[in-house]
Amino acid sequence: MAIIKTETLSNIVYMGMGEPLRNYDAVVESIRRLCNDIGFSRRRITVSTVGIVENIRRLADDDVRVNLALSLHAPSQEIRQKIIPYAREYHLDDILEAVAYYRSMTGRDVTYEYILLSGLNDRQEDAEALCALLRHRHGSVNLIPYNPVADLTLKRPQTKEIEQFRAILDREGIVNTCRYTKGQDIAAACGQLALKEAAQA
Repeated sequence: MAIIKTETLSNIVYMGMGEPLRNYDAVVESIRRLCNDIGFSRRRITVSTVGIVENIRRLADDDVRVNLALSLHAPSQEIRQKIIPYAREYHLDDILEAVAYYRSMTGRDVTYEYILLSGLNDRQEDAEALCALLRHRHGSVNLIPYNPVADLTLKRPQTKEIEQFRAILDREGIVNTCRYTKGQDIAAACGQLALKEAAQA
C-alpha cells in the first residue's frame, strides 16, 4: 500500500514583489474565489500593503473582511520616507486613518510590519515613538530584523539592540512578535531581492 502525504494550505498572504492594493480588482476577485468556490476562511487570508489609502478604504467598503498588514517600518513620516518610496505619496497620518477605518468596518485587528534597520529605525527613541503611535490602536507589531544585501549600506541590528527594542514595546504594552527571518543567503523578505537587483544593475 502506498502512503501519500498531503499538506493542507493553512494561510495565504498577498505580498512580495509588488503592491497588492495596486492590483486591487484581481486581488479581491481571487480572494472571493478562494472563499466562495473552495471555502477558504477569510480569517486565514492576509493582504499586506505599504499603505494605498484609497484602496484600504475600498477594501473595507467592499466587505472583503480579510486580515490587513501594514508595512509600517518607521514611527514617523520623516523616517518612513527614507525607507519607503510610497511614503512620499501617502502621508502616515492618512494611512493610519484608513487603517483605523478598516478596523472599524471589519472588526479585524491589524498587523504592523516593522523591519529593523541598524541606526535608522531601531533606536530607543524610535521604539518609544512607535509605542506612542500605536498605543491606542488595535493590532500587533511584527518586528523583522533586516537581512543584509550585498552592495547596500543598510545593516541588521545586533541581537542585543533587537531585544532592547522589544523590551520597550513590552514595557508599554504593545503586543509584538519578532520574525528572525530565513533566506538571508538570497536577501529574502520585504522586497530585498528587488533591492539586490537594483544594486547590481
